[in-house]
Amino acid sequence: MSIFEWSFVAAVLTSATPILFAALAGALCAQAGVFNIALEGQMLWGAFAAVAGSYYTGNAWAGVLIAVLSTALYSVILAVGAARWKADPIIIAIGTNLLSLGLTGFLLRVLFDTSGSFAPQGLAGIGTMPFLAGIPVIGDVFAGQSVLVPLAFVLIVAAGLWLRLTPGGLRLRGVGEHPDAAATLGIGVARYQTWVTILGGGLCGLAGAQLSLGNVTLFTENMTAGRGWIAVAAVILVANKAFWLPVACLGFGAAEALGFRLQGIGAPQQLTDAAPYAITLVVLVIMRIVVTRRRANTLVPKETQA
Repeated sequence: MSIFEWSFVAAVLTSATPILFAALAGALCAQAGVFNIALEGQMLWGAFAAVAGSYYTGNAWAGVLIAVLSTALYSVILAVGAARWKADPIIIAIGTNLLSLGLTGFLLRVLFDTSGSFAPQGLAGIGTMPFLAGIPVIGDVFAGQSVLVPLAFVLIVAAGLWLRLTPGGLRLRGVGEHPDAAATLGIGVARYQTWVTILGGGLCGLAGAQLSLGNVTLFTENMTAGRGWIAVAAVILVANKAFWLPVACLGFGAAEALGFRLQGIGAPQQLTDAAPYAITLVVLVIMRIVVTRRRANTLVPKETQA
């Protein structure tokens, strides 16, 4: 079995997509001046809500919708606490992360009378794109993917265009960069921060739904396994360079997919479990160095560079 083939690229996209949704949520919050480290807990809640919704309705898309709406509602805790009441967003985010971990485990026992994991037979997963199967390369990569995979990249592009080309996007950036000046101009700083945090919650709901109904069709306690923190790290390290955000997430996806492939060729499980996070750390640090150097070069006058 070859490690690098088109199925490996497909595995990279599968692994990266939940992180990409969460990183987009964190990046939008950062643009508004809200440092959101609640991505881990929100994604975990979204994963649980998606499975619960799919199980009770028998429809995966109903599960996705329930995940998006309930996670957006869950994010109101951070939105109101940080934006409206001016409480410390770090403390609130840590609290919501811990609450998600305990609450999902508790509800797993209450609703499904089980612990550890919940994988009922016939649980509806998110549909794939088999109509692409006959297209060379594209079919190999995308035919077996959840439809949320291309949606993640579409949303990244749409968010970038919205932030740069629309009045609402420019006002949001103004709220994050110069909140006092924005308030002087009559822009509701708290309102923008509140709604973008709730929007970020909805995106984390998509991340959780992809993780539990797209990548697999089950829920396990703490199944996010640090992916939300990887998303936070990606947001911090790429700063305002939107192009690098999917690159960072794909880097983690590649590391995780490589770990699975190494398991297939007999590598020790301890090594393959640690490899994705170690490789991701190295990739993110390298990206940070590249972004910092490019930013420094743009600040140097042309006469000096010459």
